[in-house]
Amino acid sequence: MTYAQTPRKTGLPREVLKWLQSLDLSFYPKNVRRDFSNGYLVAEILSRYYPQLFPVHSYDKGMSLSAKQRNWSQIERSLQKQNLHLMKDVVDGTIHCKPGAAELLVREVYTALTNRSIRDVQGPASDFTDREYQELLPTLARSTASKAIKNNLRITEIMAEPDISTNRRKAEVILCRHLERKAAERVLNPGRFKVKPNLDHLAAKTLVPSSCSDESVDRPSSGDTASRIGAAVSFKDMKDMHVCTSRWQH
Repeated sequence: MTYAQTPRKTGLPREVLKWLQSLDLSFYPKNVRRDFSNGYLVAEILSRYYPQLFPVHSYDKGMSLSAKQRNWSQIERSLQKQNLHLMKDVVDGTIHCKPGAAELLVREVYTALTNRSIRDVQGPASDFTDREYQELLPTLARSTASKAIKNNLRITEIMAEPDISTNRRKAEVILCRHLERKAAERVLNPGRFKVKPNLDHLAAKTLVPSSCSDESVDRPSSGDTASRIGAAVSFKDMKDMHVCTSRWQH
């Protein structure tokens, strides 16, 4: 495959794309998020440098959650023998096809194996959510609170960690970020939301929190309307997701 034939929107720098081509992989990753999620391509890349540690025939090409977990567990054990490590949150994000995770993982692998730095200008650190995509959309087309949870909490995450309390906390964090963005939109565009500023709104402009920590999500105040809404939405969505997960498992 020539460089002109490679996918244009991969989220990877030019030198990384050329490096991937030079490895003569069994298939070229046209969809980075999907094609790297099960770990098979990563194992194939690593086998070019450490053929004894990463025999490709021992890895599963399947896309089920169990196949992904087996592959990545085997990859991590073999990497430890070379004193190499990949960030757990990046691996988890790649497994669950989170936005930006696979791209960051491929960059890490490239840097570790080639000892080269990537020359492109790095943007802000990714939080593995669809935030950047949502910001590109017109305001009216952006996700609702319920949709934000469904977009950013994958069914495979729930299958991998089925504890409902853990997943509820994840949903509440996602919801909190969503409500923060909505609040910021109201402050910046009061006319669109037909908001008439009063003394409370004017005072709030100087007191809007810059971030919402997990701690504040875990212990919302009883008078916090956003937290009450969040609990209702996240509980309903978590219940629906667990019903869907049980169907997948059967």
